[in-house]
Amino acid sequence: MIYFTKHAKEKFVILRKHKFSISKKQVIATITDYEEIDNSRLPLFIAQRKLDSTHVLRVVYKKEGDLIKIITFYPGRSKQYEK
Repeated sequence: MIYFTKHAKEKFVILRKHKFSISKKQVIATITDYEEIDNSRLPLFIAQRKLDSTHVLRVVYKKEGDLIKIITFYPGRSKQYEK
């Protein structure tokens, strides 16, 4: 089961105001089919997946048993996050 925190739900609205629309489907796809995963901040994970030719989507989440709690997500420039 995937749960979006209040902050994560608000993030959809905030990003839309900045003309950067992200869907729940994109966020879920990022954690289920990520291209990179950063587990250096355990118990938090940061999954990353390409959005377009210049941006990636990064999703910060936590696993609590069978529950995946999405804390936040944000777009970033590919050149900043890709290795």
